[in-house]
Amino acid sequence: MPSRANLVHDSETIPQLYLRALRQNPNQIAVHSDDQSITYHQLECLSWQMVRALQQQGLKAEDTVALLTSNRQEALIVLIAVQLLGLKYLSLHPMASPEDHTFILADASANALIIDDRNYGDRVPLLHNAVPRIMEIDGSSSRPGLIKQAATLDNTPMSPPDDPCAIYKLAYTGGTTGRSKGIIHTHRTTTTMVMQMLATYEWPECPRYLVTTPISHAAGSLLLPALLKGGTVYLMDKYSPEAFLNAVERHRINFSFLVPTQIYGLLDYPELSTFDHSSLALVLYGASPIAPSRLWQVLQTFGQVFGQLYGQAEAPMTISYLPQKDHLVDQPERLRSCGKVIVGNQVELLGADLRPVKTGEIGELCVRSPLVMEGYLNRPEENDKVFAGGWLHTGDMARMDSDGYLYLVDRNKDMIISGGFNVYPSEVENCLAQHPNVASSAVIGIPHEKWGEQVTAVVVPRQGSSCSEQDIITYVTQHKGVVNSPKKVIFVDELPLTAIGKVDKKALRAQHWSGQSRQIS
Repeated sequence: MPSRANLVHDSETIPQLYLRALRQNPNQIAVHSDDQSITYHQLECLSWQMVRALQQQGLKAEDTVALLTSNRQEALIVLIAVQLLGLKYLSLHPMASPEDHTFILADASANALIIDDRNYGDRVPLLHNAVPRIMEIDGSSSRPGLIKQAATLDNTPMSPPDDPCAIYKLAYTGGTTGRSKGIIHTHRTTTTMVMQMLATYEWPECPRYLVTTPISHAAGSLLLPALLKGGTVYLMDKYSPEAFLNAVERHRINFSFLVPTQIYGLLDYPELSTFDHSSLALVLYGASPIAPSRLWQVLQTFGQVFGQLYGQAEAPMTISYLPQKDHLVDQPERLRSCGKVIVGNQVELLGADLRPVKTGEIGELCVRSPLVMEGYLNRPEENDKVFAGGWLHTGDMARMDSDGYLYLVDRNKDMIISGGFNVYPSEVENCLAQHPNVASSAVIGIPHEKWGEQVTAVVVPRQGSSCSEQDIITYVTQHKGVVNSPKKVIFVDELPLTAIGKVDKKALRAQHWSGQSRQIS
């Protein structure tokens, strides 16, 4: 880490920014959840009480803690307290398997797991031996959880962590060649992201932010800027089109973040026209490309209130942005773009020789910015690859037009994005390799109207054995979770190979992507 001998250039840390937000509007409603509301001042007090509860459990600054939580007020309090105490934290994906959770907890050397036992209590016995300590948010009458422990503790503020170079969080992404990788972020990364969000997005004057996806992931990145804008956060734990539209109408929601599959669900909801959604002023979308025809439809239905963000776990959320003014129904080609590079980032499209390609040609989208991660946890060989030539290599293939708009056209990596979730084929293939009736397999994404891309397993059965599509789906679901489970299984006698003997995934994909203007969806 850089020396802190000269502090004059230090920026604020994330906990310092949270305190700035909480103290600007102490009497205003900060959070609404389960028909209960708390003010900014109450949120700060509850967060400091939670800090003391975590200290009583033996946690101290720079310990690593994992969170498995849902969208509820208590989870947000824990999330803020973890940061105020200066813990390194990581979020476990609620839809991942216990096997994956166990691996991540070990890989990160987590000191503790904080679990939302009201929603994920069944994971407690499954993860009991995976981490030194499990702390439940709710607990029981005989075993008080963190909320009850914190209720009687001191809420006096303490000095928050002030080193912007300290490790702030770990984000886990699936591995293209094996297990998940831990991504190291310091306060610098997230502070850069927040500042870019505040400077770039068309924020309503006082955001009323409806959270529809897990605060542990992309939606959580928008909490701090929304609070810094003096807004109110409305937490939705279970998304449905009806619940979303009800909340928008009831609370006059003017800001939200949706993934494309949620947008498709809204468009297809039969009762859409009966709800008043006129309060919506900014709806951000991202996590996967959106079908231009559906984007055109949603603009006709909801108006020009949409903004598209593009980033990845290694450079989160704010690499580029397609603003509202560029969402024009009479410019369908522009709707295929993921926008222009956000100020503060350097982006080049590089060829295999690490030289920039010409305007209009396809190259790998590479980034330099304070937004970029420090690197992968304990994986120096992966760092050498991803930072080759002094750039972050995103693995996304793109072209840029003469006006500076970026267009994603393919992935250099095998990653599939289905319903906004990243699925890494190698992880599914490694799982299928353990199936007693599978000789070999290749996992690809094929176009799907609702999910964008459908996880598809092409399977060669072992000679003399038999297995059904449901056998394969059930097996992967049990070992890798529902997100990674194939939605379609194709049985073949053999897999196509390249000249050097590798599985030819381009040939497999070509059968399903022919005629498409881009090879991602």
